[in-house]
Amino acid sequence: MLLKISEPAREVDVIHETEVLVIGSGPGGLAAAIGAARAGVSVTLLERFGCFGGNITAVGVEGFAWYRHENTIDSEGIGIEFEQRAKTMGAAVEEPQSDSYALDGEAFKWVADTMVEEAGITPMLHRLFVAPVMDGGTIRGVIVESKAGREAILAKRVVDATGDADVAYRAGAVTLKHPKEEMIGASVMFSMSGVDKKRFIEYVKANPQSYSDWAYGEWQVETTGKEDDMFSPFLRKPFEEARKAGIIPEGLDTIAGTWGAIYDSGELTYLNLVHLLGYDGTDPSDLTRGEMEGRKQAMMAIEAMKRFNPGCENAKLRNFGMTIGIRDTRKIDAVYNMTSEDVRRQARFDDSIGIFPEFIDGYGILILPTTGRYFHLPYRTLLPKGVENLICAGRITGGDKESHAATRNMMCCTVTGQGAGVAAAISIKQKQNFAEVEVKLLQKELHRQQVRML
Repeated sequence: MLLKISEPAREVDVIHETEVLVIGSGPGGLAAAIGAARAGVSVTLLERFGCFGGNITAVGVEGFAWYRHENTIDSEGIGIEFEQRAKTMGAAVEEPQSDSYALDGEAFKWVADTMVEEAGITPMLHRLFVAPVMDGGTIRGVIVESKAGREAILAKRVVDATGDADVAYRAGAVTLKHPKEEMIGASVMFSMSGVDKKRFIEYVKANPQSYSDWAYGEWQVETTGKEDDMFSPFLRKPFEEARKAGIIPEGLDTIAGTWGAIYDSGELTYLNLVHLLGYDGTDPSDLTRGEMEGRKQAMMAIEAMKRFNPGCENAKLRNFGMTIGIRDTRKIDAVYNMTSEDVRRQARFDDSIGIFPEFIDGYGILILPTTGRYFHLPYRTLLPKGVENLICAGRITGGDKESHAATRNMMCCTVTGQGAGVAAAISIKQKQNFAEVEVKLLQKELHRQQVRML
């Protein structure tokens, strides 16, 4: 039986009021805040860590658009702008497996700061959302905790971009979550320094890997067939050798995966080699266990690469991501939940807020957008049931497993983020709730912000 204590009632100071409050600053939240600000309302961006960028900066996933190839019809809007600004500000490098640029996760912290300041957004780092401020079924703001204690922030509209639907869930919206045994695995990302780039690339060329090699260990991967022979920066041989040598336990066959970018300086970045199955990113005990186990496995992977991957003999750990990378937790039960058919069969919607290429990565499926196919993202998939003045962005939008394997990807999160932010601005200006927003007005402003919707 759990013991309980009673907290004394207390008053909380309202430290700030804003028109639009965006909670979470990953690709979806950052795009939402910028989109809302450009639509002409006051915006505050709330982030629990000390930098904006979320999965890019805090986790260290630098492959922002690694799905893009010659015939890809890609999203447009703020997501592309992230990539372009990173290039012009020296915070990106050519991606090895696609027609895109990998973002430098550390330098992108500065890029994100710059874009937030340029948009006139009120930045709030180091404040953690802990509870919604509710008036019946309407959200009026949030309670945060920080070094300053407990504080309140009021807003006319709230965007949940937490990645885990924390706001929607605590506000009483209907959310869905698969058992953790069915969730897409979590990862602890890391980077190495001291790699001999010439020798490393020579080894990669001598041992070419394709996407068919992703079917490895515990994984079976469904493709359309066209992906099978395409080059992939996949590593597994060093870890097979390490298991034979006793460096990695024999039964641990989930250490394998992709390297990201390699610099002339000898840095090998966003190594996605640690895959943790059976962890729930909304459970702090699982997060604790995952962080520690992930770092342990990463050090095993580094030792394996030093011994069995030419070019890595003198390498060492450069850094871990600031936090574990979570791909799959809560999603809202939205007014419209996207389906496998939508992302596989080029769905078209009258309330489109943007497009995303036919890229599906998760739940044992890998489909790359090499033939120009794409689907629409409907406005209705951002709308939670049961809470007024709240809209959602990023990987928490409504959908089934296979649609989530598409919409969870970072560039797609910027599409739903920009759509959510602009919708929040329009709902304020038109004095309408989110369900009443006139889609044509929303699409007109998104078009002005260079979003492709058709």
